[in-house]
Amino acid sequence: MRIFCASVIRMNTSLLRQSNTSSDLEVSSYYLLEEWSLNTPDTNVKMFLIPPVVCLVAGVLIIPSILFVIFSRLSIRQETRYMLLGNALLCDLLYLLLYTLSAALSAAHVSLPKEACILQLFSLAVAYCGGLFTAAAMVLDTYIAILFPLRYIAILPSSRTRKVIVLLWVCSGALPGVFFLVLSSTHSFVPCVLEMCAIPVIILLTLSGTDAVKLSFWLSAVVIFLFLSLIFCCYGVLYFKTRRSGIWESICSRASVTFLMHNTVFFFYFSPLLVLFVESFLYVNIVIGLQTSIWISLTICNVLMILPKVLFPFLYGLRYREISASLRSLVRIQRLHLVSPAPLPS
Repeated sequence: MRIFCASVIRMNTSLLRQSNTSSDLEVSSYYLLEEWSLNTPDTNVKMFLIPPVVCLVAGVLIIPSILFVIFSRLSIRQETRYMLLGNALLCDLLYLLLYTLSAALSAAHVSLPKEACILQLFSLAVAYCGGLFTAAAMVLDTYIAILFPLRYIAILPSSRTRKVIVLLWVCSGALPGVFFLVLSSTHSFVPCVLEMCAIPVIILLTLSGTDAVKLSFWLSAVVIFLFLSLIFCCYGVLYFKTRRSGIWESICSRASVTFLMHNTVFFFYFSPLLVLFVESFLYVNIVIGLQTSIWISLTICNVLMILPKVLFPFLYGLRYREISASLRSLVRIQRLHLVSPAPLPS
């Protein structure tokens, strides 16, 4: 299928270059697909499959355990912070599963129907936005709990938290939904791109698409950037409000370590957008070539956007004492079942 698409792309590229009515956008889009199809070594592409697979294995080992603890304990799942944590972990697990499947299919050159590719891309966008928006909600929850402790229960009861989670899912679907509607209305996808369904290539095509597509893409990026800025601003305010309380005196204190871990995770949420912005600026201004841009896009998608999904449960979820204690008790119970002696025959 990849060879067939490459031949079709090469033929269309030659025809468009000879045509006076073709736009620079069409020529550059076909040239990009031709470059991806013919000049990207399979070995190097498959090497980029290793990070998603490793992160998926690590995520599958820890995320379902934390989700089981949250949803099986009534006292835990009624608390706002744990409900938000469970929603964030669910989004991260879905993203890891969907993206690893997408990367594996792309590396194996498995062609997908147009509808399947669009559904896959939309589901990935919803899962990514859901995790990011829920992380922002968790920071706001911490902000309210520390600065307004006496009014916290009245502001965020469990019933209101459920409505907030539903609203987060609606927003997570609405943001990529608008973007995909713009893509479909402007017919920005050229032949074979949806059959290949390579996310780095689709990102590059978006960056070199029509003005409406570019505007939608950057508006989506700005919304995500604002959520990340909100996260860092809340943490900054919390630090300045509590720095005289004594919890920051030691660099090894629980507050300092937690603050460092959380900001490390959110930095990894922020870094893909920063790298994507720099890459698009350099690519549009012809500072870097197409091949370099493809490899940078692969790094963004297969490494930078995957890392926070697997770091989140380890550096964030396991910091909660109730969850870590429940996991230890489950491990002890499992060990007792394994070493319990067999009953004596009567």
